[in-house]
Amino acid sequence: MSARRGTFSIVAADRAAAEVGCAVQSKYFSVVSVVLKKKAGVGAVATQASAVAAFGERALAELERGAAPEDALHRVLEGDSGSERRQLGIVTADGVAAAFTGIACIDWAGHRVGAGYAVQGNILAGEAVVVAMEHAFEETVGPLVHRLVAALEAGQEAGGDKRGQQSAAVVVERTGAAEATNEGVDRICELHVEDHVAPIAELRRLVGIWTGWEAMREANLHYERGAYAEAADAMTAPAAEAGADPVLVYNLACYQSLAGRRDRAIASLRRAIEADPSYRALAAGDADFDPIRADVASL
Repeated sequence: MSARRGTFSIVAADRAAAEVGCAVQSKYFSVVSVVLKKKAGVGAVATQASAVAAFGERALAELERGAAPEDALHRVLEGDSGSERRQLGIVTADGVAAAFTGIACIDWAGHRVGAGYAVQGNILAGEAVVVAMEHAFEETVGPLVHRLVAALEAGQEAGGDKRGQQSAAVVVERTGAAEATNEGVDRICELHVEDHVAPIAELRRLVGIWTGWEAMREANLHYERGAYAEAADAMTAPAAEAGADPVLVYNLACYQSLAGRRDRAIASLRRAIEADPSYRALAAGDADFDPIRADVASL
């Protein structure tokens, strides 16, 4: 018999960014290993309550064959004697969504479906959880990763899983990312918190770190083609954050040096060294600082 998982999740698509993603929280260890499935250009699926992990893969396969989300749900659950204990949410890459909540799911259980998303949950404090998630997703501005986590935060604020918190995750894939980033995968973000007293808060912290490193990956693409000003521009805001990882600040200094932004490069490098003195020796041998070599020597 499948274990019952009190869970709230969201699956969503951002058509403009060609992204699909999902986020989940549960009073269950490593809930992501069962609940979330996604594929760039196809869609995302959450399978929960008395979940069967294979249902997520089957639903994605149905979408890839061209099935509408409602039809995919029907085909996956057809013939399943335990279907009334299941809960699934599906969204396609072009933003068509559907969800199913079996009548035997533990209260409170239900879902909300809108343009580009499906929100679902079971063993929740009440309907307010999925309503809050829906509103947060619709009202939050920014990348899909941030909107998904905002939905989890709102759901938790509204009561969340009535048993408490333990694990959370967010996963996003982007069509074409494998080629654009030279990393061989369309996944742009996959962050898990497997066991934590406040997993959504920890997930938000990880997303903050991811945001900086994602900016650095973008900046490095500019750097590799010699577009140093663009690289510096991409890194400026993340590196300016209070408490930013010194590696981000150091790389910004490199880009600024190469872009001819002498004063800014010196200020950034000084900041990196103050945070981590080992960067002084690194900068001494880094050719990226050749344009301001005399200044580097004096730091």
